[in-house]
Amino acid sequence: MDADLSKYFDTIPHAELLRCVARRIVDGEVLRLIKLWLKTPIEQRDADGKRRLTGGKRSRCGTPQGGVVSPLLANLYMNRFLKHWRFTGCGEAFRAQIIAYADDFVILSCGHAVEAMMWTRAVMTKLGLSLNEAKTSIRDARKERFEFLGYSFGPHYWWKNGQRYLGASPSKKSVQRIKAKISELLVPGNKGSWPDVRDRLNRLLNGWSAYFSHGTRVPAYRAVDAHVYDRVRNFLCRRHNVSRRGTSRFSFGDVFGELAVPHLMRAHNGRPPWVVR
Repeated sequence: MDADLSKYFDTIPHAELLRCVARRIVDGEVLRLIKLWLKTPIEQRDADGKRRLTGGKRSRCGTPQGGVVSPLLANLYMNRFLKHWRFTGCGEAFRAQIIAYADDFVILSCGHAVEAMMWTRAVMTKLGLSLNEAKTSIRDARKERFEFLGYSFGPHYWWKNGQRYLGASPSKKSVQRIKAKISELLVPGNKGSWPDVRDRLNRLLNGWSAYFSHGTRVPAYRAVDAHVYDRVRNFLCRRHNVSRRGTSRFSFGDVFGELAVPHLMRAHNGRPPWVVR
């Protein structure tokens, strides 16, 4: 079961949440401070760009997104659901495991996914929360993929012979997001020195590849490498007023060699991330 909560941060009930906190904290001043955090007005803009305030003293639910303590409080309240799952023996009853990260979770069940979803819906209602029905679904992981924490899990096909296997790979959305960040960094208007721009690019690539270092990642790495080469070459051509495409002035070997931009496929194959010229 691939689950998604509807507006989780905005719907956590204050009374229940504060009771959870009070079980762990006895200092009245700290509890008062947390309550004040929950009652903090938040300025937001609607689709028309108009400003409006949400929350405030009269609010009865929601943790202000962007607040320093909100992620901790959200995890604390989500733990109620996870503890109830364990204490009621749902893992054995549904032949299932639950994997959660913050408010994102999936339930992996052998033949009892429908029962697990019904149970989850009922418990979330008791907690004052609700499933996002449009994004919550039951999938047969042997036949179709599902996405979780940036990875795509399910059937994959080996590029050499089309042989089918079950695995994980960076999702298409994850690849699109890293490409967008690379393009945003390497815009013509970026006036930073090349060493500074390169260092920021390298941190971005190294962090992304370190997270997506499991499963099938060759197609994703190749796509990112190609995008990096195209954007870096274009960025440097504009900066140095190079005519045409600049493939001679800034070749593949130059970008991933002398200019010291990491090449993900080389690192994946166990070689140094820079091309040796």
